Amino acid sequence: MHNELFSIGSVTVYSYGVMLAIGVIACFFMADRRAPKFGLDPDIIFNAGFISIIVGFISSKLLYIIVDIPNIIASSDPWRAILNSGFVVYGGLIGGVLTGLIYLRRKKVPFLPYFDLAAPSMVIAQAFGRIGCFLAGCCYGCRTETAIGVVFSGSRHAPNGVSIIPTQLISSFGNFIIMFILLWYANKRPKAGRVGALYIMLYSVGRFALEFFRDDNRGYWGAFSTSQWIAIALLPLGIWLFVSAKETVTATAAVTAAETVTDKVVKVPEKDETNTTNKTKKNKKAKATKEVKKPETDEDK
Repeated sequence: MHNELFSIGSVTVYSYGVMLAIGVIACFFMADRRAPKFGLDPDIIFNAGFISIIVGFISSKLLYIIVDIPNIIASSDPWRAILNSGFVVYGGLIGGVLTGLIYLRRKKVPFLPYFDLAAPSMVIAQAFGRIGCFLAGCCYGCRTETAIGVVFSGSRHAPNGVSIIPTQLISSFGNFIIMFILLWYANKRPKAGRVGALYIMLYSVGRFALEFFRDDNRGYWGAFSTSQWIAIALLPLGIWLFVSAKETVTATAAVTAAETVTDKVVKVPEKDETNTTNKTKKNKKAKATKEVKKPETDEDK
């Protein structure tokens, strides 16, 4: 719809890239602002997030190539076809999360608290990314005669001149809803891993359902698309992670416990040795004063 925002000389700025950049910035900003509240290290979040995003981009491209390999091979210029190909969100999510897991394990830092913190941030990045998809015209929906239909013109991806379902905007709206649900649930301080598990479950269900209304080429294995099969595999994982979550001492719990103990400590005042000595002398003087003098006898006279 607005694939190219503007050009400066030979450099063209694309709407998809801009929205993706906004999503990444929002992702880091949200995680950084929320980290102190949960007692987590912002530096670890930045380092793990930076590496995960790089690997996520690579893995999302690789999954797209795997899904679209027949068309790439059939192309007259396979390398150009690979460069011009898109991304698969699930590939980026799986690759990014696994990278974060490996990084945190090597740092000997518990994974689940950081995964819980990152879940809402990942969703907001996806939400902005889907807006970019809409502006670029990719990931479009089926034809429709309903009021929600949109018509593209001059798009290199979506069919032009016909009314289609804006699955990109529906996906973006759904991601924002998931983000608010995760933020609300995280404030209840659930067991470690449950926020991330809820993210996996909600996104898997939503993605599976929305795939039925998409009409772009994204690869099919039997009755379902690639993303639907991945959603089917991840949903039980999310349920298992949610149910099996244990009461672990997370960074947040440790900080809260430390603050509670500190508040309850009663300081015992130190004994002042000087005051004690003075009090002893006073007592001796008082004792001496109270002594009754013996009456003088005749012999003394």
